[in-house]
Amino acid sequence: MGSVSIEQALALIKRGAEEIIQEDILKEKLERGVPLRIKAGFDPTAPDLHLGHTVLINKLRQFQELGHQVIFLIGDFTGMIGDPSGKSATRPPLTREDVERNAETYKQQVFKILDPERTEVRFNSEWMDKLHAADMIRLAGQYTVARMLERDDFQKRYSNEQSISIHEFLYPLVQGYDSVALKADVELGGTDQKFNLLMGRMLQKNENQEPQVIITLPILEGLDGVQKMSKSLGNYIGVNDLPGEMFSKVLSIPDQLIGRYFELLSFRSMEEIASLMDEIAAGANPQEVKRLLAEELVERFHGKEAALSAHKSAGNVTKLGDIPENVPEVTIDPEGSEELPISAVLRLSGLVKNGAAAKDVLGRGAVYVDGQKVAPGFKLAKGDTRVIQAGKKKIARVTIK
Repeated sequence: MGSVSIEQALALIKRGAEEIIQEDILKEKLERGVPLRIKAGFDPTAPDLHLGHTVLINKLRQFQELGHQVIFLIGDFTGMIGDPSGKSATRPPLTREDVERNAETYKQQVFKILDPERTEVRFNSEWMDKLHAADMIRLAGQYTVARMLERDDFQKRYSNEQSISIHEFLYPLVQGYDSVALKADVELGGTDQKFNLLMGRMLQKNENQEPQVIITLPILEGLDGVQKMSKSLGNYIGVNDLPGEMFSKVLSIPDQLIGRYFELLSFRSMEEIASLMDEIAAGANPQEVKRLLAEELVERFHGKEAALSAHKSAGNVTKLGDIPENVPEVTIDPEGSEELPISAVLRLSGLVKNGAAAKDVLGRGAVYVDGQKVAPGFKLAKGDTRVIQAGKKKIARVTIK
């Protein structure tokens, strides 16, 4: 760990973490001065990563910076079961072809963050395919149905008389067995994975291994600022998003999440982040601070050159004169008074579908006129020509006749 003290290492590890089980044991492991085996499992259930996934990958990188070995475990075996965590219904299993295709995409993306020299990419089919039926029965015998039903998602489905398949009980057992097979010292996972992570500790004890330390990480809110970042909810920033799209999405995050996004996604020090948040509190434009994060993330995933030019192709205008290329032209010819509310301009120009959508995007503070955020009461005059942006992608140069 070089010149980094144990206290400094713990501070870095604890940054953004939700819970550590057990911190005193983690300190003991670090004090030994030998590289630890840090495990995190990924089920290749989707072809692309988003920034919510990178919260955990960033923590793996921090362990690498401290000199430890990361095990990026691709759950090709468990992916064919389907993780029921947080689900209210059985998830359909993936085919072997689906799993292999998605796993390759994962590998291509994670090395934009992780150091390949300190990363083992493993597949849990390596050991699970070798287990016989008797081995699986022995594994299943190490836990009770009553304890399984203590898990929130299983408990709710059981109480509501919803179907729970027997194979779903195997998922946490297999994930736990992965820790035995890999002799993991530490396992990382989202807060929704705590039950499965604890299973690993229990199975390691049964195999006379030193139980792994568990570190849970928060679930990152998406662009709506409420629900977790998810492709299915459409509130995500994809690792493979084009530079301009990634840039504009970062600038559209709600202001109240700036600190959280910096803490979980940025590689800046917490002292520097605190200074930036102090600047906002003192009256600095939040968009300028978000711009720093946007540039950092675009550079991480697309390179420095892309970061320098991303704003020119972004669907988000950040300041006067910083206008994207190829902005579509729209002319509207409303009847009535000489001034028009911004909500009406959004609707008439086609930047939103209806009045409710206009109210929503204005309420989120995601409407910009000539690069400046505007309030719901903002009005434009007849004869105006303005660049107007609504939400993450919609932008047009609107002329009011």
